[in-house]
Amino acid sequence: MAAIIQTEKLTKFYRAHRGIIDVDLEVSEGEVFGFLGPNGGGKTTTIRTVLDLIRPTSGRAFVFGIESSADPVAIHRRIGYLPGEFALYDRLTGGQTIQYFANLRGGVDAAYQTWLIERLNVDPSRRYKEYSKGNKQKIGLIIALQHRPDLLVLDEPTSGLDPIVQQSVYALLREAKAEGRTVFLSSHILSEVERTCDRVAIIREGRLVTVERVEALRDLAHHQVELRFAGPVPAAEFQAVAGVSDVATEDHILRLRVTGAMTPVIQAAARYELLDFVSREPSLEETFLAQYGEAAPESGPR
Repeated sequence: MAAIIQTEKLTKFYRAHRGIIDVDLEVSEGEVFGFLGPNGGGKTTTIRTVLDLIRPTSGRAFVFGIESSADPVAIHRRIGYLPGEFALYDRLTGGQTIQYFANLRGGVDAAYQTWLIERLNVDPSRRYKEYSKGNKQKIGLIIALQHRPDLLVLDEPTSGLDPIVQQSVYALLREAKAEGRTVFLSSHILSEVERTCDRVAIIREGRLVTVERVEALRDLAHHQVELRFAGPVPAAEFQAVAGVSDVATEDHILRLRVTGAMTPVIQAAARYELLDFVSREPSLEETFLAQYGEAAPESGPR
């Protein structure tokens, strides 16, 4: 398949501060590509550089086979972009804002525009400044989607959205893929990327860590589990359970890390008098520290 996005040693420094370093990416036509990393890892800097919103310190980026800095207008014409942070016109209503951007595009399918507004449950009659963060995010999504672009570039698209609306967004991404369009999706939420993407690149401290099929994320996924018992339990018994690591005990509390199915842990715990069971999915930053070392990310732009 044709490469829709391609970067070659893409590097951006903000004077003395690290942005991104030697990023090599290739996103194929028709795939949903996840760009995953902790806040401050370099996701937004990569996106802005690829779209020629900022210029690289070195390296090159191509979109639709066009070098970003050579003809950004031709590229932007075929893109729907949702920035991670944006501000629109406070005095316009949501509907006026959506239509304003539709007119800048030269017009869009009015029926599809209306369908998106209904699908995301937006009240277009309210002024933009009156919207909650989640509703502002919906307006941004509609603006990005309404002209059915060949490439969707979405920076943290579900930020501020409730779980029901998040499911609608995931469905819209699946529909875009089914139509043969390409999606480049940045996120810091492991489960979100696993649910929506075909392949994923992981960036940390401005450098790519890996590019894998999304199934490889399951090797990173784990839970922190805390078991509280009525009496002492042998930690060694849990250390022998498949998928369990980092077992620690404190009084009658057992803490452990579980990768994969939880069933073997539950079966082992059921042999004792269990008072409480707490399972927590760690943050992406915690997952990265466990997988790639303890060095804290440098301070710098997103």
